[in-house]
Amino acid sequence: MAIDYVIDYRCYPKQELTAEGIQERLKGRARAEAVIDLFRRNGDPRPVSEIGFELARNTPDGPEETRVIMVQDLLDRAEALAPYEHYCEGCPANNTAQPFGCIGQIEYPISRKAEVWLLKQLPVTTEVLPWMLLREGLRSMQSDGSRVNDLRREDQPFFEEHTVLARSLGELSVNSNQLFEMLFLVGHLNPSYAAPLLVFFKAIPRTMDADEMMALSQSPEDAAERYPFLLEAEPDDDRSTRQIKRFLRALYLAWVLKVRLLLDV
Repeated sequence: MAIDYVIDYRCYPKQELTAEGIQERLKGRARAEAVIDLFRRNGDPRPVSEIGFELARNTPDGPEETRVIMVQDLLDRAEALAPYEHYCEGCPANNTAQPFGCIGQIEYPISRKAEVWLLKQLPVTTEVLPWMLLREGLRSMQSDGSRVNDLRREDQPFFEEHTVLARSLGELSVNSNQLFEMLFLVGHLNPSYAAPLLVFFKAIPRTMDADEMMALSQSPEDAAERYPFLLEAEPDDDRSTRQIKRFLRALYLAWVLKVRLLLDV
């Protein structure tokens, strides 16, 4: 289970296979490789063509059905990606410098460390303009983050931390549920919405005057030069923190390219 995202940049592979088709094949290949690795680590020498696993899913009518998936079928289906990989070289939407790098995910459970990291990026009261923008953004959402509470139950796989974390920013208190809602529960992210998020989480420089900050709703043609992406991987980052930083870079590229970041939570 994961939060899946795609930079909505039109390209030949997406026209031919669709973004959903590419995602499905990438996930299938990753699942197949994980299953093969598990079998090998458990001393199972069977050829890949004989390895399968059970997949349970709910049907539209309600009851659960289980079917056997053969690993070779997933690998064969993923082979359709190979002829399109070279189109990703030099693509401005390639977030990972790998084939189909415009597609990514944040795996569940999201770690406590990553949630603390997000809270620490928020602007403090001495950063007046970004802080005011954050305050107004939370007010316009009219949410205290409570609709995320059910996702934090101990029987749910979404969060490592089952209590709500919070940070005080002067008269403003922000909690981790609000951040999750702000980032992932508002639908696909348009460039005008992406801009303040990049400011809030210190993904781009936020020392600018009010006019310049308001103008960020539409990225300038020289956005990449004027507003470089600031977040870098650190040696002590855990998986969730690395993946969230990569997500924010995808959001940045979508903003620079004036396209949406598509979400499937």
